[in-house]
Amino acid sequence: MGISFKYWDDCVDHLDMEALWTIPDVSTEWTNAGETRGQKVSLSRDPDGQKYLTQNEMRAVAEIAVRRYFSSEIDPDMICAIAELESDRQILFSRYNKKTKETTLGIMQILPKTAEWLNSEQGYLAYQVLGNEDVLYRPFVNVYFAAAYLKWLSHFEEKERSEEFVVRAYRGGTKKATHKSTLPYWKRYLSVKETFTARKAFDCGALMSHPSVLVAPAAPDTGTTYTYWDSRASPEDMEDMWNHPDVVKEWTKSGEKRGKVRFSHDAAKKPYLSRGEVRAVAEIILLRHFASRKVKPTILCALAEVASMRFLDGVRERIGLMGIDFPTAIWLHNELGYKAYKVESADDLQKPFVSMYFGAAYLAWLSEYEGRERTPQFVVQAYLGGPENVNLQETGALWHKFEEALSNYGDVKRESGSCSIL
Repeated sequence: MGISFKYWDDCVDHLDMEALWTIPDVSTEWTNAGETRGQKVSLSRDPDGQKYLTQNEMRAVAEIAVRRYFSSEIDPDMICAIAELESDRQILFSRYNKKTKETTLGIMQILPKTAEWLNSEQGYLAYQVLGNEDVLYRPFVNVYFAAAYLKWLSHFEEKERSEEFVVRAYRGGTKKATHKSTLPYWKRYLSVKETFTARKAFDCGALMSHPSVLVAPAAPDTGTTYTYWDSRASPEDMEDMWNHPDVVKEWTKSGEKRGKVRFSHDAAKKPYLSRGEVRAVAEIILLRHFASRKVKPTILCALAEVASMRFLDGVRERIGLMGIDFPTAIWLHNELGYKAYKVESADDLQKPFVSMYFGAAYLAWLSEYEGRERTPQFVVQAYLGGPENVNLQETGALWHKFEEALSNYGDVKRESGSCSIL
């Protein structure tokens, strides 16, 4: 492939650049990076030197393309999440399929023949692809044809199709939309879609919005007060987070800087952890302090989902990420010797590493409650409702919620025998 882009101006036309500059999130991001309107804007590079779109840029391209060509009929969040899965938002990404001997191109991984078919038979003529497949590496062109294909899939065989059908068909074709081979892709899509939309700006300006969107600041100087990771974690914990490959990837691409990493915030400006962040905290705590217990990080992640919905400060009476109350933490610290983290007040439990540590300690204690090895159902229900309230004759709502949460991390086991999850 001989094509190469260094600047945004190399891969979009003047009108597209003007449209991007009118998006508040993008203009703020570019200005903060030292870019100047009227001059060439550099494309971002990942640690491997590959050109990619930031989340704000990806969101803007999707929003502009949908508004311009599809009358808002396509969900921009769907486009953004698929781009994340297909190419990691790398502009010049391509993938060769040895089985079909075909190569998909660009951010949305479009087949040239699909784009040509949309051109010639479906009437999508905003861009011409025939004899010029390299044009698919251009972000607006690639997103345009991807959105057109998604729209076609959404009405496949003249039926109104579900989001799940559309996403799985995009990945594997219409014949594989209900096949087990595309189910893992759908689950990853749901997780990535949430993570991607989590860091959108509160004020979307001219962009379309959605009432359920989870949002976060695009820039630290908008006048809104944000909660930062660095105020809730020690330098050692932050270093481990920055050394975690999934976290550094997520934080780098959302524009976070060492010393000032923002938590994601929901529409009410409540801070919460992304699933990637929760998993990283769980893995770090288990590796450091519970290596011999063989607790799976996904178990702690799922408990965090149920106990606090991953909100940093907890929900209702449940304090912090893991929902551990102050008396329980004090008891674990003073009586059982779990002293890796100090807990002097309930406020300490609103720090993710502290909450995760005492959550793991409580889980370990419950797994051998009253000197007996306990089943997964007992441990989970005891964690969430208290050991005295467990009824093993009924799986109960808490267990079902836990299983549903666990599926978000690709780890569902319905065994009722040994405590294999621990």
